Amino acid sequence: MPKTSPNTNPKTSDRRPTTRIGYGFDSHEFRSGIPLKIGGVALAHDKGLGGHSDGDVLLHAITDALLGAIAAPDIGALFPPSNPKWKGADSVVFLREALKRVRDAGYGIANIDACLILAAPKIGPHSTAIRTRLAELVGLHCDCVGLKAKTPEGLNLENSALAHVVVLLEKTEKHRRRTGSR
Repeated sequence: MPKTSPNTNPKTSDRRPTTRIGYGFDSHEFRSGIPLKIGGVALAHDKGLGGHSDGDVLLHAITDALLGAIAAPDIGALFPPSNPKWKGADSVVFLREALKRVRDAGYGIANIDACLILAAPKIGPHSTAIRTRLAELVGLHCDCVGLKAKTPEGLNLENSALAHVVVLLEKTEKHRRRTGSR
């Protein structure tokens, strides 16, 4: 018989952990003539991020982190760039689908930690607005949403934006009662 993890309940047949971690990554190239959105917030800049949808690199990485935490298909499988339906789509649609899948799996978000890597625009002046919008979108308090920004010094990525995201999920009380998990 396999050993029981401290995050599983040996008294039930539910072997899923009470916590899960997901990691997401995305990158897009800056292009002229496109509005810039990061974390669901429109930012003033001379270029936006190219992508099949609105190019929101941060929402894409969060979506993939959430999906990965529950072992669901990734954003590209659920919303393929080959499907014209998603051309120019608001990335909030993708995030909401990931949130629904997380809830349906019996989990809720405990916290999100994100790191943006881009040369410009500077994220510092927009950090509070982005964190507030993210917290609003996922139903968390702002102090459960971390956001850092770094410049890509020496990486030759001056025309790109990258996002790395980690999420922590916890089994919801409703799901814990139903399965007998603690």
